[in-house]
Amino acid sequence: MSFENKTEIESEQFKRYLQFDLGDESYAIALLNVKEVIPVPETTPLPSAPSYYIGIMNLRGQIISIVDLRKKLKIKEKEESEEAVIIVDFEGVSIGLVVDSINYVLNVAAAEVAEVPEIRSQVNAQYVQGVHRGENKLTIMLDLAKALNINEIKGLQQKQAA
Repeated sequence: MSFENKTEIESEQFKRYLQFDLGDESYAIALLNVKEVIPVPETTPLPSAPSYYIGIMNLRGQIISIVDLRKKLKIKEKEESEEAVIIVDFEGVSIGLVVDSINYVLNVAAAEVAEVPEIRSQVNAQYVQGVHRGENKLTIMLDLAKALNINEIKGLQQKQAA
């Protein structure tokens, strides 16, 4: 087996995730969904939107919904945080997720992700894909499809455009 083939096989066994903090816990989402990370922008609020829906913003000509992931998942925010927005592209919709802080990119082997046990987490277990055990702490792997209601966000965007 050549070195190139071995590298390809090894890279297929690892997935990359963006790790971030919400409250006192660490979370991660698939890096493939992440477009960019930006500071918290000015937004235009929408009337009758859910409390976790901060509003919309214009990012280089594209209208993006901004969601406070802490409020969506009912997590108490840190008193001192370096808030950031992760822009994700999901099911053809770009959404900004407000988080307490960005940590780093994780290279995770499939074998390092444990099944969802009985988790003592602030997050509803239905939003969790698995748990990664790092050197110092556990990282909860979020399932964005379940955590975000994409149809609801599309509806709010369309209501604003009308």
